[in-house]
Amino acid sequence: LGRAPAAARPLQPPLRVSPGCRGAQGRLAYKLLHDLFANYSSALRPVEDTDRALNVTLQVTLSQIIDMDERNQVLTSYLWVRQTWLDAHLTWDKDGYGGIDSIRIPSSYVWRPDIILYNNADEHFGGSMETNVVLRSDGHIVWDSPAITKSSCKVDVSYFPFDGQQCRLTFGSWTYNGNQIDLRNRLDTGDLRDFVENVEWEVLGMPATRNVITYGCCSEPYPDVTYTLLLRRRASFYIFNLLLPCIMVSFLAPLGFYLPADSGEKVSLGVTVLLALTVFQLLVAESMPPSESVPLIGKYYIATMTMITASTALTIFIMNVHHCGPGARPVPPWARRLILHHMARLCCVYEVGESCKTPQRAPSGRAAVGDAGGPGESPGEGQVGAAVRGCPWEHCLCHHDALLRNVGYIAGCFRRHRANQRRTGEWKKVAKVMDRFFMWVFFLMVFLMSVLVLGNAA
Repeated sequence: LGRAPAAARPLQPPLRVSPGCRGAQGRLAYKLLHDLFANYSSALRPVEDTDRALNVTLQVTLSQIIDMDERNQVLTSYLWVRQTWLDAHLTWDKDGYGGIDSIRIPSSYVWRPDIILYNNADEHFGGSMETNVVLRSDGHIVWDSPAITKSSCKVDVSYFPFDGQQCRLTFGSWTYNGNQIDLRNRLDTGDLRDFVENVEWEVLGMPATRNVITYGCCSEPYPDVTYTLLLRRRASFYIFNLLLPCIMVSFLAPLGFYLPADSGEKVSLGVTVLLALTVFQLLVAESMPPSESVPLIGKYYIATMTMITASTALTIFIMNVHHCGPGARPVPPWARRLILHHMARLCCVYEVGESCKTPQRAPSGRAAVGDAGGPGESPGEGQVGAAVRGCPWEHCLCHHDALLRNVGYIAGCFRRHRANQRRTGEWKKVAKVMDRFFMWVFFLMVFLMSVLVLGNAA
């Protein structure tokens, strides 16, 4: 009889394994485990030829960055480490054991390569977790183990908070040299598919390289696999909490020159701004390693504090100029020409009734029209004397000499008072012009420093 076509065949029910078959599989697995480890020792390297190196393949998966301690230069990360090698003493014929192709057994049952993290910075020096290994019938062993590692990382904070770091994770055998274990990386990069995003650091990549190094203690080569974790700091937190407040406080410093000198708050404002920047500087210094490289934001703080110190010193000098008393010397001609004429027009400092567009007449050292006359004379005193001298002698009062002396004394006091007021007013205007000039200079300095900081960060 010929075979019926496939479409005409009746559907076969799915094959069901009876509980007895499952029990048979369990007994076969137990027998397989007993047969494999009857004469097996996990202390010796599992190779047929002891002169040949055992190939060990390493693959690292980065799961999470737990912490980056910049001050102590320690990176704490959560890794999944997969190691694969061939055990020549743990092979079997799967047909002789009911088709069992692989078993999972505790990792302590088999020989394991002593692959450790060379740059480990953990004080307890904890290794990988004791997990099971997958043993296949051809002798290949796959060992997946999670590990929380603390590795030393050279931190460069020169561009903090716009910095990037390169942290290396170097894995290698501690006792086996390259002639006994040939360690290789399975992939050219670490696996980042299961990485949990970090709030502070952005992972740009994790390339892997194989190195063969001969150390001073031994003549044999020692291979290792180095994973370089490329990190970039997320700077938004530091911009809004450290940089922007510093910039805003820095722009307050030049406004101290705009305050009137008689307010008495010019020096207080500069000292307050200086104290605020000192607090920000201490916050940055607490989280940075005590190294010679000053972070970028630290340089900005130092430059700003230096500028504010200079502005406070200039404010004290200008206040001294402003409060020049009546006994001060007149304004020198060069200062009158440079400050009261050119700089006043440049900074648009003008008196009531003037504007920065109209030319200003620089006050001269000569007396004004209202102060004309000889020494000891007041306005109208010449006319009074002429009238007195023109009157007949017999019509003058007997005390006219005393009257003329009193009038001359009053006129001299008035003239000296006017001269002192004019001299004091000139020094006050000099102080005002210098205030406005240094205000714009320091505003420009703060702006340029902020642009330089952001430019270096970019």
